[in-house]
Order: sequence, then C-alpha cells, then structure tokens
Amino acid sequence: MPELPEVETVLRGLDARLTGKRIIHATLHRADIRWPVPPELPRLLTGARVTGFRRRGKFMFMRLDNGWSVLIHLGMSGRMLLDAPPAAHEHLTLEMEDGTRLGFVDPRRFGVLDLVRTADEDQHKLIARMGPEPLGNEFSAPQLAQALKGRASTIKAALLDQQIVAGIGNIYASEALFRAGIDPRRAAGRISARRIEALVGAIRDTLREAIAAGGSSLRDYVQPSGELGYFQHGWKVYGRAGEPCERCPGLAACPGIRCITQSGRSTFFCPKTQR
Repeated sequence: MPELPEVETVLRGLDARLTGKRIIHATLHRADIRWPVPPELPRLLTGARVTGFRRRGKFMFMRLDNGWSVLIHLGMSGRMLLDAPPAAHEHLTLEMEDGTRLGFVDPRRFGVLDLVRTADEDQHKLIARMGPEPLGNEFSAPQLAQALKGRASTIKAALLDQQIVAGIGNIYASEALFRAGIDPRRAAGRISARRIEALVGAIRDTLREAIAAGGSSLRDYVQPSGELGYFQHGWKVYGRAGEPCERCPGLAACPGIRCITQSGRSTFFCPKTQR
C-alpha cells in the first residue's frame, strides 16, 4: 500500500499539472470501489476549477472552487495517471480544459473516492482521529513519548497506528527503526526519551529522502507521469533478509538482516545493531 512518500509524490505531480485548471468532463465508470462512490461526484466535478491539493496521512484531498473536496485513497493498487490512454480498471476519468486527462485506475478496488466540504476535511470519518503529520511541527519527541507512554505493543506496531502518527506504513517503519537503532520488537512504552528523540529524527530523514526519490515502487505504485519511484534502491533493511547490515563490520560478524512477521506484516531488522 502506498505510504506517505508515495502519496506526497503523487500529490505533487497532480498539483503541478492540475491546479488552476477547470474540469470540463468527469466520468465515473463504476458506482463502488472499496465503498460506494457518491453519485453526485461527476456533477460536482464537472465545471469546477481545481484550487489545490492537500495530503493528510495516506489520503489526498483535491480541492475545488465550489467549496467541495474529493478525498482520494490509493488503496493497495490505485494509480493516478496523467495523459495516459484509457486503461482497464479505470474508475474515474477527468478531462481538463487544456486537454489534460487524469485517470484513477485501481485493479484491486481497495481505493476510496469520497466527497467532503473543504471546510470539513478534518472531520471526515477517515481523518478525524488521525495523529500528527510526521513532517509537521506537531510531531516531536515529547509528543511521541506521550503517545507511547504505557503501551505494551511493539514499537513497530505503534508506528503503524495512524492515531499515533499519520502516514507511516510497513516499509518506512522498518527503515526508520533501523536508522534509530531500535529493535522493532521492543515494547513501545519502554523506550527512553533519548532513543525516541533519535527515532523522530530517523522518521523525518527517511520520509524526506523517500519523497526526494519519488517514493518506493513495489508492485503497483507509479508516479502520475508513469515513472517509477527509486527509493527502493536505498532501502537499508526492507526486503533485504539474509544480507549483511551496513553497520556491521563484515559478513562474518553480521548475523544478517532478519525478516519476522508482526501483526501479519513483514518486519526487517538487524538483530545485532538494533536493540
């Protein structure tokens, strides 16, 4: 599932091409994806001008000049493709006044399209209880320490909890924990303030580098232009089970990166350097 860097990359691509342009035709090709799509969506989109985009966690809002926003979630296989030919599993097509074409393609149909008043975006049921943005000013070591206080769940599970911090998923939780030197199996409520400080910095650095690389392309994800992301080439641990850790002095002294299952998800870490 696309995480914060992938969604931010998609948002930036859409913003650069669509903001300020009027939608002259909107076609909804099916009435439901993960959940039913509001039937009035094509009518409210047609004739409206795009005023901007906003990301919240793994969700995007496309804002319109009529006071409405379209909430978009890519799910597991969703793509927003610009100026591509019509594709199989294209559920929404937008045609702009300058000829730009946008298609929302989602073969597995775990994505979401919904409508919300722009003024009420933060009250949407999928957004209302979300934690702070990890790249925003509200996210800090004291804030994270308070959120983790008394939690018996693992720190990996805590980072995936969108009510603690928004937008982090499986890949970037593993990567940030490696950078911070924290074992993903450690109880979230038993991590020292010093190590939480390091974790906050590692989360920010990991996400910023991933955004700069256009995200990680794993299975379905591509940028709106159709290009792949490149951060998967910079993964320190994710997907590298059995390989030596870059912090270990050499293969002979390194037990190798391990892969375990936590809450049904793969976790990658170095058992020697993460404690």
